[in-house]
Formats: sequence, C-alpha cells, structure tokens
Amino acid sequence: MQISAMSKLNRVAKAKKISLGCAAASVAVVAGGVAMAPTASAATTAQSGSVNTWINESLKVMRANGIPGTYNGIYKNLMRESSGNPNAINGWDSNAAKGIPSKGLMQVIDPTFKAYHVPGTSWNIYDPVANITAACNYAAHVYGTIDNVNSAY
Repeated sequence: MQISAMSKLNRVAKAKKISLGCAAASVAVVAGGVAMAPTASAATTAQSGSVNTWINESLKVMRANGIPGTYNGIYKNLMRESSGNPNAINGWDSNAAKGIPSKGLMQVIDPTFKAYHVPGTSWNIYDPVANITAACNYAAHVYGTIDNVNSAY
C-alpha cells in the first residue's frame, strides 16, 4: 500500500470528522485512498492491542521457531505496507487484479500466508500476530530476514 493513499484517506476522514486509528472502525484501504468495509473475516477480527504489542508477540513466536528478524525491520515494513491497519486490503495491484489481494498489516496474499503460516498462530490472515509472523517467515526464506526487505516484497 502506498503511504500517499493512506494520507489521502486520512484527509477524507478528517473532513468527515471520523478517526482512522489502528483498526478503529475496521476500515480497509484500497486504490486511490477509498475506504470500504472489510470482508466478513476481517470484520469479525476485533483486534485489541497495538502495533508494538503485535510486533513483540510475533518476535516471541519467531524466536521460538528460528525465524530471524528485528523489531525495527518489522516496524519499517509494517508501516510502509499498512500504516498499522490490521484490516488493510490492497485492491489495486497485480495480485488484486488476479483476485488475490494483499491483506493485513504486512500485506500478505492468501497463498503466501498459507504456505508460510507459523504453527501456534491463528489461521486468520487478518490476525496481526499471524500476519506479521507469516510475512517474516516468507521474508526469511526469500530475503534472509525481514530486515533485508526495503520495498514491496
């Protein structure tokens, strides 16, 4: 997801006097900064916590499973990909055009999430810890660590 799309969405939200805090109102971001209600599975994922909590929980699971990565590497990628919205959906890129949009904090597509899911985490792609951990597992296999990812992956 592009930061400019999130910025545009925030401007629209401010004009309409609504808040787009992390998971507040369960808004998903799509092309052009347009907001839409997330899918039923995302809507039913009422997440408590914060980006800090989710990253630290993911790091615990990653350490237990030998998956490399640091808080800073995860945070950098998470903020670039979703701006901290666990219900973010990318409805405009090549994956979305194929019917498999990127979802969640780390913008993972369903097949990648399923292939790199880490035992002990939820099978719900919108679950922040499961999404982060699967993305970091994927990044470890392809790039060595999430810390080596500096753009869309």
